[in-house]
Amino acid sequence: MEQGIRWHMSETSFAVRRTNPRYAFFAEAEATLRDGTSVPAQVSELSSRGCYIDTLQPIPIGTEVSLRISDGMKSCELPGKVIYIHSGYGMGIFGMGVVFGSAGAEQLSAVNSWLRDLALKKVTPPPC
Repeated sequence: MEQGIRWHMSETSFAVRRTNPRYAFFAEAEATLRDGTSVPAQVSELSSRGCYIDTLQPIPIGTEVSLRISDGMKSCELPGKVIYIHSGYGMGIFGMGVVFGSAGAEQLSAVNSWLRDLALKKVTPPPC
C-alpha cells in the first residue's frame, strides 16, 4: 500500500459495497417482531437482498422481523433482519436497512416482479 494512504470502512459507501442494484421504491410495509409487536413502515428502497424502511418506532439492530410489503397491487411476506439504523435526527422517523432471510420462490415472486419493473423503468428512455 502506498505510504500515507489509508482505507477506512467508513470511507467506503454502502453503494460501492453492494452487489445487488438498489432501486427507489415506495410501498406500505409492516414489520412484525417475534413477540408479535407490529410496526407500521414505509419501504423507500428495494433490492433482491433487502430493503430500506422508515418507521416512527426504532427496531434494534439484529432484530429478526417478518416483513409484509404491499404496493396496492402485489404483496409479499418475507423474513428479515435489521442490519443498520439511522436516527430521525429529531424528526421522529427512523430509517433501517433490512436484509431478507431465506424465502421461497412464491415469497420472492412479488419482489422479483417489482425489481424487473424498476429495472425497465431505469433503462427505458423518456418519450420524445
